[in-house]
Amino acid sequence: MGILSSLYTGITGLQAQGEALSIYGDNIANAQTTGFKTSRPEFQDVIAKSLKGLLGGNQIGRGTRLSAVNPVFSQGSITQTESATDVSITGDGFFVLNGIDGVSFSRNGAFHFDKNGKLINADGYRIQGFQADEDGKVTSKMGDIAVTRTVVDAKKSKDVQIFMNLDLRADKGLEFNPERPEQSCHFATGVTLYDTAGTAHVTTLYFNKLDEGVWQWRAMAKGEEIVGGQKDTQVEQANGRLTFDTDGRLLEQVIDKSSFNFNKGAQPDQYIHFDFGADKKNGGAGLQVTQYGTASEAYKTLQDGCTAGTLAGLTFNDDGVLAAIYSNGETVNLAQLALAKFENPEGLFKAGQNRYRESRLAGQATIGAPQTGGRGQIASKTLESSTTDIANEFINLMSSQRNFQANSRVISVADDMMQEVLNLKK
Repeated sequence: MGILSSLYTGITGLQAQGEALSIYGDNIANAQTTGFKTSRPEFQDVIAKSLKGLLGGNQIGRGTRLSAVNPVFSQGSITQTESATDVSITGDGFFVLNGIDGVSFSRNGAFHFDKNGKLINADGYRIQGFQADEDGKVTSKMGDIAVTRTVVDAKKSKDVQIFMNLDLRADKGLEFNPERPEQSCHFATGVTLYDTAGTAHVTTLYFNKLDEGVWQWRAMAKGEEIVGGQKDTQVEQANGRLTFDTDGRLLEQVIDKSSFNFNKGAQPDQYIHFDFGADKKNGGAGLQVTQYGTASEAYKTLQDGCTAGTLAGLTFNDDGVLAAIYSNGETVNLAQLALAKFENPEGLFKAGQNRYRESRLAGQATIGAPQTGGRGQIASKTLESSTTDIANEFINLMSSQRNFQANSRVISVADDMMQEVLNLKK
């Protein structure tokens, strides 16, 4: 009977709108949930009754039902935080988590370190990434991201790089006097070197022009820091020559001596390589150190030694590389965040706790580094906000409420009509 069908139709409307209310309510409830993605209900009509069999036309619908709940993976707004271990993804991808129930995925980057130095989320799931080797180079090996070194050992200086210009206009023939080095050189610049014990030593490089295009350099350390040296003197520990072409480019560099004998427990005969850049004789451009007609100037001096240091801070870069910053100024890469990408992220299975799992609809995760293969960019000290739009959800809520009321009215009218039919027997 048509009246009974209308009752059923109204009931399907109530059920569908009730489920929609649950979805909108869940969106609103998670408006402050980091990395939350809103869901959208989709409805479809129930198979219609045809008055003419399979001929088509003249069909009466049987109501509606909830056909799908689709998550909307739009980009959430990025908010600033004060924690260096808070990270967000701008673009596609999910953080990879590992726990007692296996591997899962999340957009929530609110992480911290546990007592064992492992990077975890609020529920204790370990964050996965690509491990770095002893030299800080990120490898393809996956594992738990952790701070494995809270202290770095001292490193002796092995290599010094100098970037500078020597004045072409300097008069040649100025004789160098080791007892008065500052007054008997054309140019001087300092560099801090580290011995085998990690002790710092301020060393001065003196430059003298021997002939046109030919310079000699000397590295001298304080006498009180050298074995057998005396206070208030300087002792030569290394020397060499630089030759320039007529264009002012470095043609050749020669190290004649390099043997540093620092005292106070340092190992003797420490060799330090002084690098003035790739010279033309060895196929280089000869532009790291030049001889132009401008004042002598050291632009930059780099060396690879350091004293011992303790962990002072941590930071993520845009590629998701976690670097440890130590008190001695050293920065060491520890690991790189791994990001998972899916062909159909809308098909992921919600596992609760802001986590997702693989499913047949989503496909298998492809895991790689940030900013590769279409994966997003990482930002430190930020979190991705929920994509819930409160105003929009209230509109959906009110619309669903009106639809619910309308369907209840259908049931009420159908019930009144049924009562009229029953009253015909009286």
